[in-house]
Amino acid sequence: MVLSLAPPALRRLAPVLPVVAIVVLLGLPVAPESNATPADAMSALVVLWAVVHTVRQARRPLTRTAALVLGLPVVGLAVSASGAMTPADAVTGLARYLQVFVLVPVAVALLVRDRRDARLVLWSLVGLALWEGGVGVHQYLTGTGASYQGAEIRAVGTFGPADVMGMATAVSLGLVAAVGIALGSGARRQRLVATACALALFLPLVVSFSRGSWIATAVACGAQLLTAGPRRAAKTFAVGVAAVVVLVGGVGVGAAVLQERLTSITRIADAPDQSVVDRYSLWAAATDMWRGHPMTGVGLKAFPAYRDGHASVALSSGSDTDAAGWGFRRRPLLSPHNMYLLVLSEEGLLGALTVVGSWLALLVCATRRLRRAGRARDCAVAACGLLLWQYVDYLYADIGGPSTVLTGVCLGLGAWWALARGATTTPAAEAGVR
Repeated sequence: MVLSLAPPALRRLAPVLPVVAIVVLLGLPVAPESNATPADAMSALVVLWAVVHTVRQARRPLTRTAALVLGLPVVGLAVSASGAMTPADAVTGLARYLQVFVLVPVAVALLVRDRRDARLVLWSLVGLALWEGGVGVHQYLTGTGASYQGAEIRAVGTFGPADVMGMATAVSLGLVAAVGIALGSGARRQRLVATACALALFLPLVVSFSRGSWIATAVACGAQLLTAGPRRAAKTFAVGVAAVVVLVGGVGVGAAVLQERLTSITRIADAPDQSVVDRYSLWAAATDMWRGHPMTGVGLKAFPAYRDGHASVALSSGSDTDAAGWGFRRRPLLSPHNMYLLVLSEEGLLGALTVVGSWLALLVCATRRLRRAGRARDCAVAACGLLLWQYVDYLYADIGGPSTVLTGVCLGLGAWWALARGATTTPAAEAGVR
């Protein structure tokens, strides 16, 4: 009854609005030590809404191809959960993995019906990035962010120092979405606005001091530029380089700190910082766990229990976090900070083949459809860029923290583009999933 009284535009957007609500709720401040957020609760409602919407439509929700690609991770996850150390670990670990890699992506793929819905979700990602980036830049300029080299200048947005990657993730995904719209949109005004947003997001990404996000964003945006043709790619690249030069060289935004952070990416054998030492120690530990349990891994959420038995003495006891109004805290290192190695160590080859295989299948299917994107090219370039960003970032990060639910949204957008019949049709067409 309520929907029948709503304006036509609102009624048309009603199915996808809960997906947008997930992104919007991520802009709320995160409570310290909070394991669940309003965005996580909203993601559960989105899954329920997708079920209700599909039943009301009285149509087959997924065909065999989509069911196979999106449901493949369930196999590895179920086997790994059966090997968890405690029933609580099995339940919580399985629930989180299913939420991020299966349920939310399927729900998004079902609720995004056409390219207008996809653009709304993409612009919501850009909006979240601008909000978080604005908060982050303020933190950098006023010294109210997370501690970095003794100064509270690291931009973390509303996610707080407990999730220092949260703002970097939100800003990076928004930047990739904006670049995709700018390169693929047929509307001049939309291209200009998207370009302006992408340029504005350079600064907060820089002051996040997140090396993994820098690398993933450079790779994803570089791949997006290649889809636009040599001339357009060269122009856009020149604009991006000019923006970086102005921000870092002209304005002097964190020049010394930024240079040190950049050089630390390749400084592995020659006096690496402790974070690099810890990361490679954790990677070695994860690989050693897999060698001991090659097929099914050590079990979901079991990495912390096995860590000390496989890690070298160079590994520190934890990472330090500090920020204005937050206080100093030491956090244990509970994962290898590499999603592929986390899957391999906890789920073994079976998990790697099913979970990672599903991700690669999405990227292959999405990339193959680029050639016939038509008027949905902006959605196509953005969706492929988001998938690629996530896969590259997982070389340096894994799931955890309030921003994790964004992974499910981005995988869902990628699944919509890769598998939805309505992705390349007119907005008025119904978007079944093949």
